[in-house]
Amino acid sequence: MNTRFAIGPRETAGLNTAGLREHFLIENIFTPGAIELTYTHYDRMIVGGAMPTDSSLPLPCPDGLKATYFLERRELGALNVGGPGTIVVDGTTYELGTQDCLYVGKGCQQVSFESADAANPAKFYLLSAPAHKEYPTARRTQAEATPVEMGSQETANARTIYKYIFNEGLPSCQLVMGLTQLKPGSVWNTMPSHVHDRRMEAYLYFNLPAGQRVLHVLGEPSETRPLWVSNEQAILSPPWSIHTGCGSAAYAFIWGMAGENLEYTDMDAVALADLR
Repeated sequence: MNTRFAIGPRETAGLNTAGLREHFLIENIFTPGAIELTYTHYDRMIVGGAMPTDSSLPLPCPDGLKATYFLERRELGALNVGGPGTIVVDGTTYELGTQDCLYVGKGCQQVSFESADAANPAKFYLLSAPAHKEYPTARRTQAEATPVEMGSQETANARTIYKYIFNEGLPSCQLVMGLTQLKPGSVWNTMPSHVHDRRMEAYLYFNLPAGQRVLHVLGEPSETRPLWVSNEQAILSPPWSIHTGCGSAAYAFIWGMAGENLEYTDMDAVALADLR
């Protein structure tokens, strides 16, 4: 498990491109036959991916957690962006198709990931946050995640938002998780941009056509910084930072948050005219 330490806006303003990538970009999320994990000190979120191929992948318990098992003091969200697969939690099997989500509650001791077809492997994007209470493990399919339409073609940000782990969906201690799919011809996400000082956020960009990129914008509204992001790479977004982006083609992204507020609408919008 890799570790990322938190830094503030003053340090970020002085970083060059290599420094920005080192602190905020996670380049390797999915490795065939492996689980990748990154521990960030922003609200102690763990961001990762599990890509099983021809055998099951058990969720490890890295030494850095100083726990008996991974979910001893944590909760987990897993959202599949690959082929069909299953997650086995303490002997119970949950089937996840493409863009289905599973919440796994605190106290579950054995978690493993499998693909239905090694030639078309599942890709489970993982988010984990500290938890103080047990909530039931539960699945929510994309069909059950009532879509919300936002934006417009005129502003190139027409998109569909699917909410999975949130107050009115799968309950959790502090984890919030969902997915946004941009419509063909739309390229801007999270407009207007915003910050939410009470929670951090992580983004996974996916469904980006080969050779295309997303220009992700982070930083304080008055000190923005760009990062070029490839398909199936993730961004860490501190509570003080905006998070918005523009792609060279339509794409999708998974958003996930951890902190002290579960309200999806807890955000402070920043007007376009105020961005620098």
